[in-house]
Amino acid sequence: MYRRVLVPLDGSPEAEAILPFILQIAGPLDIDVVLLRVVPAVRESEKSLSGPGADVSAIDAREYLAPLAVELRGRGVRVEAMVRRGPPAAEIIAAAREVNADLVAMTTHGRTGLRRLAFGSVAELVLRRAALPVFLMQATAADVERRATRLTSP
Repeated sequence: MYRRVLVPLDGSPEAEAILPFILQIAGPLDIDVVLLRVVPAVRESEKSLSGPGADVSAIDAREYLAPLAVELRGRGVRVEAMVRRGPPAAEIIAAAREVNADLVAMTTHGRTGLRRLAFGSVAELVLRRAALPVFLMQATAADVERRATRLTSP
């Protein structure tokens, strides 16, 4: 039985399409949810530019996750949010270990051919490298619309 699920989100509507599924299983199965946003690592050349705005992407990531967490809590789901910095697949796997997740649930953008070669597939890397079950859902335009409808309706 799953006790804790890690849900990586990249800020896209396609990634958020997993949330209705999470709502369906988390409450009835008493599963804790950890929302994760991975932001790019700061390069050495950018560190010299540090100052008040140096960590803007991490702040933006927290601000992105906060309303999603509030929304899930409002539906009776125990949820926490976290932000990590680095390569997405490696950070997703590390976060899953850190929070003792039993499952990673995420969408795949379904890139194929040259787009997949150019951009790679975070979902595929997580699936291949994770030592725990990974639930992948391919997000379609209909899934994105369904997600918007389910989370905005009472």
